[in-house]
Amino acid sequence: MLRAVGDTPIISVSFKPTVVGNNCTNIVWGDQKPSVYNIYKMILLGAEEAKTEYCAMAEDDVLYSKEHFEYRPSKKDVFAYDMNKWSIFTWSKPQRFSYRENRRTMTSLVVSREALIKTLEERYAKYPVLEDIDPNIYKYYWGEPSRFERHVGITEVKSEKYFASVPHIIFSHDKALGFSQLGHRKAHGSVIKYELEPWGTAESIAKLYSK
Repeated sequence: MLRAVGDTPIISVSFKPTVVGNNCTNIVWGDQKPSVYNIYKMILLGAEEAKTEYCAMAEDDVLYSKEHFEYRPSKKDVFAYDMNKWSIFTWSKPQRFSYRENRRTMTSLVVSREALIKTLEERYAKYPVLEDIDPNIYKYYWGEPSRFERHVGITEVKSEKYFASVPHIIFSHDKALGFSQLGHRKAHGSVIKYELEPWGTAESIAKLYSK
């Protein structure tokens, strides 16, 4: 990620001190319980700290290309999702890259700081504590902006898809927050590759995670 972003400022939001590179501001949130509810709260904290016009999400189990971060949404109120993303399931043998169509993920979002803060502030103003949320809403709809606002009961936002010229790679692993839902039963996407330019083979990339 450091090679991909160059001199772009990084804001890391973490439970324990986690400084990423020399141009990083680290917000230590303290001893919190990992949850989907807290993930979006941490994103809001990071966006509020940012001084740039746009924000790009970055997670610690994703390999990013610089091309991913170069895109800017067509309008300031549009949430742009990079769809050129491939997954590696760390438990699969043989290792392969898997592509799932039409699935927007927070790992691939680029959006204006203002739009991101606006939708997340509205979300947490409506549900200031986790116990306020209907369990079915939280289970199925506490997800990426532009997907579930109608179900959550907040203002809907616009989105667009883009395809960076170089893909990014998402590691699916047994320490991920969502692993408890499907575990090793998680299905591969409709397209499978064993080698992906410019990254190389799935086998070699999988070894990066084990390191």
